[in-house]
Amino acid sequence: MQWRNTPQRWGMIAQLLHWLIALAVFAQIALGWIMIYWRLSPTKFQLYSLHKSLGVTLLLLVVIRLLWRLGNPAPPLPAGTPSWERRTAFLTHELLYVLLIALPVSGYLINSATNFPLVVWGVLPLPNITGENKALEELAEALHLALFWLLALLLLLHIAAALRHHWLLQDDVLRRMLPARRRGH
Repeated sequence: MQWRNTPQRWGMIAQLLHWLIALAVFAQIALGWIMIYWRLSPTKFQLYSLHKSLGVTLLLLVVIRLLWRLGNPAPPLPAGTPSWERRTAFLTHELLYVLLIALPVSGYLINSATNFPLVVWGVLPLPNITGENKALEELAEALHLALFWLLALLLLLHIAAALRHHWLLQDDVLRRMLPARRRGH
């Protein structure tokens, strides 16, 4: 397996980052819904702490992925892919990256505006980026929720496009992001 991307497939590092980010995003979605409906208790605070720590970790993974991508261009779409589809794929991926950065930042802003300490994984304290501010907290919460719904929509589009390529078009767009199977196994 190649570490770096090739014109035929994503490299092992890009695949690892993609699937770690995907797992973290789906964990964040589940945590987000569970924590807001959980009754006020120590468990609720633990869920919030986990959501915040995972959010910071997710932001770091996305930055690493973007830096890796600078030196490892994406494999091209199959020949014959219509230009509208190429543009849509490009814009969707760019917007996914923007959202994967904006969501943790808006969450950090919510946390700061509530003047609640943020300690990542219980060991790394992060300073607040703003003072306590109820109006800013409410604005950041509304933004965070709107960004979440946009991300959910784009994730559905991204997954549907991958499945379309795999099942309908029967090309390698999805397979090249999956770990390579060894021949004969």
